[in-house]
Amino acid sequence: MTLSISGVSHTYRGAREAALNDVSLTIPAGGVFGLLGPNGAGKTTLISLICGLIEPDQGHITLDDEPLPLVRAADPARIALVPQDYAFYPMLSVSENLRFFGGALGLSGARLRQRCDAAIAFTRLEQVTGKLAEALSGGLRRRLNLAIGLLGEPRLLLLDEPTVGVDPQSRHFLLDAIAGLPASGTTVIYTSHYMEEVEAICQRLAILDQGKVLAAGALNELLDSDEQTLELRLDRPLPEILVSKYHAVQSGALDFQLFLPFTAALPELLAELAAAGCEIRHLSLGRQNLEQVFMRLTRRSLRD
Repeated sequence: MTLSISGVSHTYRGAREAALNDVSLTIPAGGVFGLLGPNGAGKTTLISLICGLIEPDQGHITLDDEPLPLVRAADPARIALVPQDYAFYPMLSVSENLRFFGGALGLSGARLRQRCDAAIAFTRLEQVTGKLAEALSGGLRRRLNLAIGLLGEPRLLLLDEPTVGVDPQSRHFLLDAIAGLPASGTTVIYTSHYMEEVEAICQRLAILDQGKVLAAGALNELLDSDEQTLELRLDRPLPEILVSKYHAVQSGALDFQLFLPFTAALPELLAELAAAGCEIRHLSLGRQNLEQVFMRLTRRSLRD
């Protein structure tokens, strides 16, 4: 099921700037599609639009060429959201939460039991089904969030920062579980500001910032560039003329990332640094990773 987003914009009431500004994306069926950007980039707004929590000011969204509102009306369980916040009742047990939310989806009897058991098994919550949700660790709460989202067997699953506040072991489990969902026919949209997570599980992605799409495509295509990333530590600030010329980003007090159009440009840069009286304390040159792609596009750190 292909999701098409065409010219979508949205401004919250009272806001000066648009949360999303003329966003267009095509998210193909199957796989895990990443939405990468810093806090406030517009990721959650886009997810809310897809779920129908808010409506676009302009533009439209279709699923397999059918308007999304009609898809949601015909089959509400076809699209599911696992939000960044905990979306369960803390005073209920794990099993009680699953039965409640399964009932809200219209499940009952043997079908409800089957879906609850499947969600518990997938998220490995068997040992805590009788525990109150409020007594769970952060990692187990995130698993319960995911289990609830899977009850209706959604064909499109939206995950909004699903690993926030979890320990490394729980994060590893969640990422492995999410990466396996497309094998059962579920298309996943995964939002995060952790670039290493997106690199680990997403085959395609879009980079958002300030409500706009800066780049979109296959992960290997976005990383495949002749441009080289140069990490420098100097004894003094980098001259502004070189900051501008090499699209430099300051990553520390005297640490900078520069982007060379090709490796052969390095001798020219070294000569320019020497002429400016800059002494090099550290230098590293290599292929750009996803964070460096983001910094080149936005000229700021991913977590700003």
